Amino acid sequence: MIEERGDPARRLAGKVAVIVGGGQTPGDTIGNGKATAQLFAHHGAKVVVVDSAEDRAQETVSTIARAGGEALACVTNVTNEGAGAAMMAAATGEWGRVDIVHYNVGIGSGDLGVQKTTLADWNAIHEVNLTGAFLTSQAAVPALREAGGGSLLFTSSIASIAGVNMSAYKTSKAGLNALAHSLAVANARHGIRVNSILPGLMDTPMAIEGISSARGVSKDELRSQRDAVVPLGRKMGTAWDIAYAALWLASDEARFVTGIELAIDGGQLARIG
Repeated sequence: MIEERGDPARRLAGKVAVIVGGGQTPGDTIGNGKATAQLFAHHGAKVVVVDSAEDRAQETVSTIARAGGEALACVTNVTNEGAGAAMMAAATGEWGRVDIVHYNVGIGSGDLGVQKTTLADWNAIHEVNLTGAFLTSQAAVPALREAGGGSLLFTSSIASIAGVNMSAYKTSKAGLNALAHSLAVANARHGIRVNSILPGLMDTPMAIEGISSARGVSKDELRSQRDAVVPLGRKMGTAWDIAYAALWLASDEARFVTGIELAIDGGQLARIG
């Protein structure tokens, strides 16, 4: 007989999820955080949508509500020391528990390599990408332990282990991998699974809008350039590829999975070596 692990149609039924970075950067497509929040809600989770911009958080909440799901917004800056506690309090205050925390925040603007990156940009990138994850984890781990275990996810990047001329972004994401590894080992006995998702080139607003503006190229031209270097189908991934990876890692289907770095990259890392 097949061992069932929950309702396959509602893989997160009864769970409470905190999606950090669940708002939507303006653009033509959907971002990782909003897609993940929507997918989690579709599969039965009650979702706290965390974002620094209230209008973006509320838009995701409204989208979930229109589809029949449950969600609420939490507006905070991940680099503030009390941000993690505010996120967990929003979840426990409304639904009494936290089962899933997904840190899906990252920036890279101003990273011009070691020689040209300013100290201010270096610090800003590390504060958001790594320090924010640390602060979130400090609050998430006790909440997950209180619930009897759960899933802590980080959105890293293949840049963390691939050769890129982005020193601040790369080191911040490599540090994020190390943080996840450390947390996985320390919390396995508490039933907390800690995993990282490493996106490759994705067609998301944060990537396309920001890079096309910085480089002074059209979005269509940028998409063509990025598509051309992806081995699998010569096409970038989308936020839904990240969301479905997160759904699996957050679900009971992955209950024996912790400490991994899952590349969602169309085969880019497979070419290394």
